[in-house]
Amino acid sequence: MKPPTLCEVLRTFGNDQSCREYLEALRWPDRVTCPRCQSVKTSRVYDRKVFDCDSCRYQFSVLAGTIFQDTKLPLPTWFAATYLMCESRKGVSANQIKRMIGGSYKTSWYLCHRIRAAMKEVNPQPLDGTLEMDETWVGGREKNPHGAGRIPYSESKKVPVIGIKQRGGELRFFHAEDAKSGTLAKYIRENVSGDADVIMTDDWGADPGAMRKAGVSPAKHKTVNHSAKVYVDGDITTNGIESAFSLLKRGIVGSWHKLSAKHLEAYLDEMTFRFNNRNNPYLFRDTMQKLIEAPVLEYKNLIAA
Repeated sequence: MKPPTLCEVLRTFGNDQSCREYLEALRWPDRVTCPRCQSVKTSRVYDRKVFDCDSCRYQFSVLAGTIFQDTKLPLPTWFAATYLMCESRKGVSANQIKRMIGGSYKTSWYLCHRIRAAMKEVNPQPLDGTLEMDETWVGGREKNPHGAGRIPYSESKKVPVIGIKQRGGELRFFHAEDAKSGTLAKYIRENVSGDADVIMTDDWGADPGAMRKAGVSPAKHKTVNHSAKVYVDGDITTNGIESAFSLLKRGIVGSWHKLSAKHLEAYLDEMTFRFNNRNNPYLFRDTMQKLIEAPVLEYKNLIAA
């Protein structure tokens, strides 16, 4: 099955009623259920677009308790913005969303972050099999980043991102405080299964200590010597995670242009969710399902220090 096109989404969900019917089918695939007492004995009040619970007399709509509750944006706008964020491989900026759907930049920025927050995976399963792990730094351009007078990592204003990728499987990105062995070990323990076959890294100095602290057997840690310009040694390579980092940086340079360290984790969550669902023909539907289930992200919490 092919995923829907933008024209199909706009045509199918071009009014409030069609959007509500779709949300109802996603939220209550069997029977409408009262969110307060969980009773299935409900009656529809057509002229007010709500349901009345026959058990507790609570009146509710399909939007109640979801990210759409109390929204001032039309539902077709939500659907269009969600589709654009799902299908834009390198992401789409709030400024671009503003130009496409109208309104203010503040509204589009908040809309994108609410959709982004719903994309975050909750309790993901540990990664196993053949894994690649690496680190990269994101931020503005610095003087002499590679040549003489190179700025040490300890003095750089860039922020580290740790990536772990399962070959033929899922990707994880993390906004880390640093790339020291203790920090790397923490992410290994939290995200790598004890049944993993092998973890491949480059020759970053902190990697051996991280593996030791995380309890990874030396036999399961394979390295490729990037310092000697060796990038593939048999089946040992980190090209997979490097490719994922490249996609992330193309998103920063080409789509988002500028993002703060404060919100970096949210952009990483969006990128990993889209990457892990790159072959999912039901990506739009699954994202809408997550929007229904996700906690409401209030603006005051989003901008809080």
